[in-house]
Amino acid sequence: MTLQPPVAPQVMAHAEPPAPMPLRPALILSVAAGLALLFALPPFDLWPLAPVGVALLAVATHRRRLRAGFGLGFLAGVVLFFPLLRWTSFAAGWLPWTLLSTAEAVFFGLTGMATAWLRPLLDRYRGLLWPLLLGLLWVTQEAARDRAPFGGFPWGRLAFSQAGAPALRFAAYGGAPAVTFAVAAAGGALVGLFLLLFPAWRARPAAERRKPWLALPSPDWRKPWREPVLVLLLIALAFLALPRGLPVGDAGGPTKVVAIVQGNVPRLGLDFNSQRRAVLDNHVKATLELAADVKAGKQKQPDLVVWPENSSDIDPLRNQDAASEISAAADEIGAPILVGAVLRTGNPSNIKNAGLLWVPGAGPDPTQRYVKRHPVPFAEYMPLRSIARLVSDKVDLVKNMLAGSKPGVLRTGPLTLGDVICFEVAYDGIVRDTVTGGAQVLAVQTNNATFNEAEARQQMAMVQLRAVEHGRDSLMVSTVGVSGFVDVYGNVHKETGFNTKSVQVRAMHLGSSRTLATRLGALPEFAAVALAAAALVGAYVLRRRRRSNTDEGAGKAEAR
Repeated sequence: MTLQPPVAPQVMAHAEPPAPMPLRPALILSVAAGLALLFALPPFDLWPLAPVGVALLAVATHRRRLRAGFGLGFLAGVVLFFPLLRWTSFAAGWLPWTLLSTAEAVFFGLTGMATAWLRPLLDRYRGLLWPLLLGLLWVTQEAARDRAPFGGFPWGRLAFSQAGAPALRFAAYGGAPAVTFAVAAAGGALVGLFLLLFPAWRARPAAERRKPWLALPSPDWRKPWREPVLVLLLIALAFLALPRGLPVGDAGGPTKVVAIVQGNVPRLGLDFNSQRRAVLDNHVKATLELAADVKAGKQKQPDLVVWPENSSDIDPLRNQDAASEISAAADEIGAPILVGAVLRTGNPSNIKNAGLLWVPGAGPDPTQRYVKRHPVPFAEYMPLRSIARLVSDKVDLVKNMLAGSKPGVLRTGPLTLGDVICFEVAYDGIVRDTVTGGAQVLAVQTNNATFNEAEARQQMAMVQLRAVEHGRDSLMVSTVGVSGFVDVYGNVHKETGFNTKSVQVRAMHLGSSRTLATRLGALPEFAAVALAAAALVGAYVLRRRRRSNTDEGAGKAEAR
């Protein structure tokens, strides 16, 4: 009998854990993601780049360690927010710009970390979870960024890149979060398609990396719903192209004629604050010229005239000369004027930013006044002022703006106006409160004299979204531009240029119905945040289960 040599105990082989994309390409993709998102937003308005940016960042962070995922996401955020928010440096120097941009980039870092964490779920079901999970993650990121720190700063949301896109119509059904979800879900579909069609980039065990660069599948057309490539392609198309046919708010109903007055300023920049009387005179003069055109039959008689934010930086409730100027303009045009005024308080350091209804023959109506509810950190009040003063001599140019407490629902007589001031148009709840309070038309009073045209166009994109979201004709009026009217489909009418004097008149529909987005409020956003949290917990469970199975397999191998 032949003796066989003893057989060495076999150890159970474990599949090599899939590797992430190499770091250098991942860094390039992160920079490209930030650039794509930047160019998707105004003033560039290349909206198809928004889902591409989402997809690039997701590919870069997928299957990475959490720290690397955070770093890549943070890099994309830096590339986006530093140029996007550069205009914030014009008013208060480089420090607020740096702090704000860095804080916004941190949220992108957390998004990259969360994408890396969700690897166990994203790798399942042949990529079909990519659209859902990325949509939830981006809505959650924006929900957090809209609220923190210092009350949040929602600039650069995916939804604000879609003013000219079919996806804008989703706003009527779930507000800005629905538009963001659609864009991010389309980006997720692109990621799934990329990983299915280009397996050379798909993170796989080394033994499987010799497959062709491009893997063109042969779909089963008899059961297309079972083909991930076709399903993901349909998802991308559904979110990016098909919404064009979705109904939005009602454009019918009675109309009232509204005039917007863009009086301009003598000089752009920080000198604006020293030109207070000239700015007020410009708006008075433009209104008087409008009154002359009405008498000559060149313009329609307006039912309401709207001046921009800071059109009277001289407090007309305390300065009789300013009050007389405004009263003369209101009497001559024969219509109430909504005046953007800075109101002084007993403390010289404290001010209020307000919209005052000035009635012909009666002056300011004390019952119809709106005080801005959400002053912006680093622009209208200075957090950590004592620290910021150590590194910037422009810090004290920013006074302490006191917040109002009531929604901007102003009953002007001819119509009920929903007034928000400047950056408030970026905050979902502040705009919605005016509509649920009875606003028939939305107005955004703003002052872009201390910023630039890019910032003004970013605001106009937000007005376009709000008009669709709430089914209300809307307007934006700026001291220097850009100003214009927006219908319920998001189309801009009679848009003015930047750093010019202009008066525009348009008949605006008085809305009364409420869109689904108005009725639901923040519920879609809260639901998305809850589902995103559930997904993160689910990934934790799968990670523990995988680790437990790995430990169990190693133990059995040692026992043999």
